[in-house]
Amino acid sequence: MTDKLGYTKPLHILAFDQRSSFTQKMLGIEAAPTPEQRKMIAGFKLLIYRAFERGLEKGVPAQEAGLLVDEEFGDEILRDARQKGYTMLLPTEKSAQAELNFEYGEEFAEHIEKYRPTFVKVLLRYNPEGNKAINERQVQKLKTLSDFSHSHGYKFLIEALISPTEEQLAKSGTDTKRFDLEQRPGLEVEMMRQIQAGGVEPDVWKIEGLEKPEEYRALAEQARANGRDNAGVIVLGRHASDEQVRTWLSAGAGTPGVIGFAIGRTIFWEPILGVKEGRISADEAVEAMAEKYWQFYKFFKESAKV
Repeated sequence: MTDKLGYTKPLHILAFDQRSSFTQKMLGIEAAPTPEQRKMIAGFKLLIYRAFERGLEKGVPAQEAGLLVDEEFGDEILRDARQKGYTMLLPTEKSAQAELNFEYGEEFAEHIEKYRPTFVKVLLRYNPEGNKAINERQVQKLKTLSDFSHSHGYKFLIEALISPTEEQLAKSGTDTKRFDLEQRPGLEVEMMRQIQAGGVEPDVWKIEGLEKPEEYRALAEQARANGRDNAGVIVLGRHASDEQVRTWLSAGAGTPGVIGFAIGRTIFWEPILGVKEGRISADEAVEAMAEKYWQFYKFFKESAKV
């Protein structure tokens, strides 16, 4: 496995697989979206896809670019992207869940095979010092997906988020920023180790941003431990400000094993909200999103040279 594991190219993802964020935060609805609302969300995602392609025109190399979009609102996009040969990632998790569950339950394989993405992606919330039973159940599900992906020719990407336990938060004086700075870097390494020990083998880890190069080195070393020489790490945007995302990217760029980023809401949220509220046109939104995607790509590349 380890000789085939990993991903050896740069990977810069425009991520727009959010589902509950669109229904609840963009549209303000808690119930299942109506057909009209579903059509609206799908239309927003088509604009982001247009921005992805415009970003390629601006200079993001297609072989280094990727798009992450869900089946629920992005079926048309996934079919078109596959036809065009883009690097695409398909989420498999049910949205907005405290514990990992597959969006389509035991039928997850059929939905992956329908689109044949480059990467099978899964998001989970995993604190290595958190509830042990929940962690063990999640690792079992991850192994099922990891084994399926590698036996069927797909790359596997894990997006792991760490929320503090009550004890951890108290240790940081109830300050989540302090938790992020003081405790999360070490917890991310331990999270990786525990998941690997459970027989789960991601080709790429999508990780919350860190502030220091040495923290990224520790992550990349764990990702590549024990012969996993080509496993990679990418930095997620977390809907943070442009300035914060640049801080995270500059700290990680140039670290062996840190191969790119996955940024979504930091790029698309304000332009799409502008379209929804009638403040800007669809074409203006596409251009704004494409420009920001291109700028983050250039920034990451230039930071790696420093």
